[in-house]
Amino acid sequence: MGEVISLQPRIAYPVEAKSYGVNEQTWRVLVESTFPSAKTAEGILLAVAYCQARKLDIMKRPVSIVPMWSSALRKYVETVWPGINEVQTTAARTGEFAGVDAPIYGPEITETFTAEVNDEDGPRGSKKTVTVTLKFPEWCTVTVYRLVGGVRCPFTGKVYWMETYSRKGARGVLPTDMWVKRPKGQLAKCAKADALRAAFPEECGGYSAEEMDGKVIEADEADIPRRSKRGVPQSATVMDIDPKTGEVLGGQPVPEPKPDLLQVGVEVKELIGKLVRRALPNGAWETAIGYAAERLKDNDLAYAKYVLRQAERSQSVSDKVRASTTELIQRAGAAGAWTGAKDYLSKLRNDGKLSDLDFEYAQAEVDLAQAEAVATAAAMKEAV
Repeated sequence: MGEVISLQPRIAYPVEAKSYGVNEQTWRVLVESTFPSAKTAEGILLAVAYCQARKLDIMKRPVSIVPMWSSALRKYVETVWPGINEVQTTAARTGEFAGVDAPIYGPEITETFTAEVNDEDGPRGSKKTVTVTLKFPEWCTVTVYRLVGGVRCPFTGKVYWMETYSRKGARGVLPTDMWVKRPKGQLAKCAKADALRAAFPEECGGYSAEEMDGKVIEADEADIPRRSKRGVPQSATVMDIDPKTGEVLGGQPVPEPKPDLLQVGVEVKELIGKLVRRALPNGAWETAIGYAAERLKDNDLAYAKYVLRQAERSQSVSDKVRASTTELIQRAGAAGAWTGAKDYLSKLRNDGKLSDLDFEYAQAEVDLAQAEAVATAAAMKEAV
């Protein structure tokens, strides 16, 4: 009688949480209250890491854990995105945020969405047809103000409901429950996020959780060769693409070309550096690659993919491998022995002392360091 029963949280306390300064009591609050819909410990730890890096109080839930379908991994993965309040907080921290107008909505339209979904109450594998009829504004605008040189300047964001709404399922068309309940409110949040990005592009450059909910992490189209009247390179394998879903039905993707690292300009390097920093907290590598693909082409795009894949790979290697690679680069740079460094890495892999992943990581780091050293030497020579 009177015995207190300690219930375990629905997601077990991971040992990694200690390194973030999260004790078991705090973990229980994060799991049961702050992020009640999170499915994995990794997702919550990503949120913790993001908030610590941004000096945010995670208990106020400034970020959301958003499940997104990865077309590459063929499964849902949990990603972390700032909520609209966090985006506005970031703008306010600049000291130049000067207010926001109420949203303005376009004409209301009515649309019917129909889709086949799994019938959870029926036999296994059975489907049922679901129809949702919804009235919503065609578009929404929000104006944010920023002090520019002491002048209060307006920045307006405009988003369209059909382009923005969150969908159920990886390839679904049905709106999520939140967008059904709040068709205007959710659109207004996305319009505000768009306006804040326009007003504060450096500080609020990423997407918000409201915008990314229900989206798909797509492989860039350059990685999916389609049938061509001119044929395909011999190194490629033709794929069949489902025209309705975009799914790859067979074959292997064309290997990504290795960039000429010496032909990449400083501006491109700076852009990719920013993308790496933005993608790192929430593991949004596919989104970053898609962003680069919209703005770059040819060798610059190949460089962007190369660096972003390398940054993604670095999260999977051990601290020991990273430290050893850094030391190897320092020695190679001092002696100009880049070829020797690469031969050394090949020997370690052949001897079974480096895994394929560690070898690819170390080799790419050496390549990037060598290219940077050559570019620096060339710049110094021109200056003289």
